[in-house]
Amino acid sequence: MKTVVRFEEFGVFLFSLYLFSALTYQWWVFPLLLFTPDISMIGYIKDTKIGAFVYNLFHFRALSLILYVVGIYLSVPLVSLVGIILFAHTSLDRAFGYGLKFADSFGHTHLGMIGKDAQTENSAQV
Repeated sequence: MKTVVRFEEFGVFLFSLYLFSALTYQWWVFPLLLFTPDISMIGYIKDTKIGAFVYNLFHFRALSLILYVVGIYLSVPLVSLVGIILFAHTSLDRAFGYGLKFADSFGHTHLGMIGKDAQTENSAQV
């Protein structure tokens, strides 16, 4: 099932490329900005609760769609661009297995454990 979800998320990422192509920005803007939402990990400097909140806010798909639609409706391409970048980034993250974070640990996501936490969980199950 995880493989199906990852392929679906990759398809959503490809759709975000299509949405981006409808904007007037140069093609290189997309890859340049694609990983900027990961700046939200800076919240983890304080603690995991704040880190998870900030990270999840920047990776909340509804927010990205709202920004995109508001940008289109108000004819503000920059707002639409931000929405598309958030949407594309979130989809790509989920295609690679990175999900929304729980407050207990960076590695505890809604898609399962990742990183060192996943290795610890797997070794405990053996």
